[in-house]
Amino acid sequence: MQLASAQLSEHLKRGLKSLYTLHGDEPLLVQEFADALRSAAREQGYTERTVHTVAGAHFDWSEVLASGGSLSLFADKQIVEIRIPSGKPGKDGSAALQQIAERAQGDDSTLTLILLPRLDSITTKGAWFGALESFGTTVKFDAIDRRSLPPWIAQRLQIQGQRVAAGEEGQRTLQFFADRVEGNLLAAHQEIQKLGLLYPAQEGAVLSFEQVEQAVLNVARYDVFKLSEAVLGGQTLRVQRMIDGLQSEGESEVLVHWALAEDIRSMKRVKDAIRAGRPMPMALRENRVWGIKEKLFERVLPQIGDTTLANLLHAAHKVDGIVKGLKQPDWPVDGWQALHRLARMVCEQCTAPAAAPRAARPSAGGAKT
Repeated sequence: MQLASAQLSEHLKRGLKSLYTLHGDEPLLVQEFADALRSAAREQGYTERTVHTVAGAHFDWSEVLASGGSLSLFADKQIVEIRIPSGKPGKDGSAALQQIAERAQGDDSTLTLILLPRLDSITTKGAWFGALESFGTTVKFDAIDRRSLPPWIAQRLQIQGQRVAAGEEGQRTLQFFADRVEGNLLAAHQEIQKLGLLYPAQEGAVLSFEQVEQAVLNVARYDVFKLSEAVLGGQTLRVQRMIDGLQSEGESEVLVHWALAEDIRSMKRVKDAIRAGRPMPMALRENRVWGIKEKLFERVLPQIGDTTLANLLHAAHKVDGIVKGLKQPDWPVDGWQALHRLARMVCEQCTAPAAAPRAARPSAGGAKT
C-alpha cells in the first residue's frame, strides 16, 4: 500500500501497520516521518529497537532475519530497522526482504521499518520492492522543488508560531529565504528553527524582511541537473545564482558545460525528428526527454528556429574548448564566465515570445552544426 507523507497523522489514528518502507531523496522528510513512526510505536509498547545497516554485497542477512523472529526477555514488542543506503540489497537481500515482507503479515509484536534512498523506476519494479509494497506500507518522499519552497517555509514557520507579512512584502521575504536555502532542506529546517530562537513567537508579531535577511545564512546547495531545468525555464537570475553557487562548491566546469550542451544537442535532435515527420511526444521519448524536461521542451521548441539552434551549438562548441583550457576569439578566457554567457544565451531563447523567436547572436567564425 502506498501512503502520501502528508497523510501520516490520519494514518496513525487508524493504528500502526507491521511493515513500513520509506524511500526518497529528502533526508529531513524521511527522518521526520520515521521519528513519528517510532514515537507512535513507543506509545503502543514497542520498547525494544534494533538497527541493521546493509553495507556491501556480502552483508549477512541472517542476523536481520533472526532479529525479526525473536524478542528479548524484557520486551513484548520491538522495532526492527533496516537501512539500505545504496538502495541495492543484492541477491541475498532481495530474497531476505521478500521473506521479511511475507512474515510481517499479522505480526503484531514486530514493527519493521526499512529506509531507502531515492529509487529508480527499474528498482521499484523488482520483486523485493514489490513484496514490500504488497505486504506493507510504502512512502515516497519527493524533493521540494524551488517553486514549492516558499510555501513550505511559510508552513514550517507557522508550526512554530511565526509568520511573515501579508501580501507582496511577505512573498518577497519568503522568496529571499528560499534563495538562501535552495537545494538544502535540512539546512532550511535549521535556519527556520534559528528564527524561532532569535525571534520567539509573540501574538500579532510578524517576521520582517530585515530580520530574515540578517539571520538566515546562505546555505543553498545547487545541482547541475536542476540548473538545466532553470535554464530551459528561462529563469535568468536564478541561473546566474546557481552557476555562482556551483563554482563556489567546487563543481567541475566540464560537468556544468556538459549539462548545458546536452540540452542544446537534445533540442536539435528533437527538432530534426519533428521535421522528419515524428510527432513531438514520440520525438521526445526517442531522445529520452521526459518528466519536467519534457514539458519544458514542449514549450520552448516551437519558438526556437534552426538558425538559433545552430548558433547555440556553435557557442557550446566554443565553451567546450574554453573549459578545457583553449582560448576562443570574442569569448571570456575564464571557463565560468563563458558558462555564464552560454547559459544566458539559452535562457534568452527560452523566454522569447513564441510568435517571434530571436536568433542567438553567432559567435565569431559562424555557425557550426
